[in-house]
Amino acid sequence: MRHSRRTFAFGLAALGLTSACSTGGGALGPAAAAGVPDDLRPAPNAGYDAWVAAFKGRASAQGISASTLTQGFRGTGYLPGVVKRDRNQTEFSRSLEDYLAIAASDERVSKGRAAFARHRSTLSAIENRYGVAAEIVAAVWGLESYFGERRGNVPVVSATSTLAYDGRRGAFFEKQLIAALKILQNGDITADRMTGSWAGAMGHTQFIPTSYQAFAVDFTGDGRRDIWSEDPSDALASTAAYLSRNGWTRGVKWGGEVGSMPASAGSVIQPQAGGPQFVVTSNFRALKRYNNSDSYAIGVGHLADRIAGGGPLRGSFPPDANGLTKDDRMALQQRLTARGFDTDGTDGVIGPNSRKAISAYQASVGLPATGEPSVELLRRLQ
Repeated sequence: MRHSRRTFAFGLAALGLTSACSTGGGALGPAAAAGVPDDLRPAPNAGYDAWVAAFKGRASAQGISASTLTQGFRGTGYLPGVVKRDRNQTEFSRSLEDYLAIAASDERVSKGRAAFARHRSTLSAIENRYGVAAEIVAAVWGLESYFGERRGNVPVVSATSTLAYDGRRGAFFEKQLIAALKILQNGDITADRMTGSWAGAMGHTQFIPTSYQAFAVDFTGDGRRDIWSEDPSDALASTAAYLSRNGWTRGVKWGGEVGSMPASAGSVIQPQAGGPQFVVTSNFRALKRYNNSDSYAIGVGHLADRIAGGGPLRGSFPPDANGLTKDDRMALQQRLTARGFDTDGTDGVIGPNSRKAISAYQASVGLPATGEPSVELLRRLQ
């Protein structure tokens, strides 16, 4: 789990908004060995090596043992791809319509219902203990790691030490690195299995190390708070514990589309001009403690409702800045793909793959390769 100041950097790999995280490591453990991009493997960096040597003294002063430091840094190193990803983050301006098209896609809903059915007894037990609705916990899992399929495989010590050395947010990531080493020292996980996103978020529901220390629980009773295991029980319970301790009220809905619940139940928001309005409650604000984004909290709530058997939103969204509705954008993607310019899906979200396909088509017919969708382009493809 991340921290309350998270903005739109939530579960990006799981949502398909960025490339999935992979790991670096000359001596990669089995959990982190496959499919590793070159820029996420340790690269020689004398400045980083000197920083680590100095850091170990600071870590010792904070109670990190010599054996933990040896174990934690074995096979790790400077990951240039982590720095590149950190510096190249953009402020997402994706509309709520696009966001929900990904966060609550038919495929994600289907996977969510199947995952919920497989883990129904565990989720019910978690709800009984922490008071957080089972479908909400499942929805967070779905947004953060696609129900465990995209947990990330970057060694957390490499990622956090690289970002601490890089200095843009050095103090924050040194704190995460210390916390990660304390997790190792506590015996919850071994260094080769402590993997996560390029920014150090870990496990099924993507906790940063300090949030893990504060909120992770041993729900299975095996003596370890194992959020990395193929068994998601500890991770799901830890998410519920986090929400419970950050304001979640048992028995209160997160909110819902106006018309599905009375406006008197909470406050009314309209995140996208011309789009649906939502009634939101105190539990909506609790979800924003997990990720401080209205779109994220609505995404979790709506996905939870769909997992529980609810239908799509009833309200409609206006055409986008190019004059295209979601149906128009889906038709554009379908027609491009049919002509051999694969958009890698027809969800109505014009992302990098769709823009690349548009550019390729435009170039093929002698048009400027702008990559921009338009009503004229849709008509040309008819």
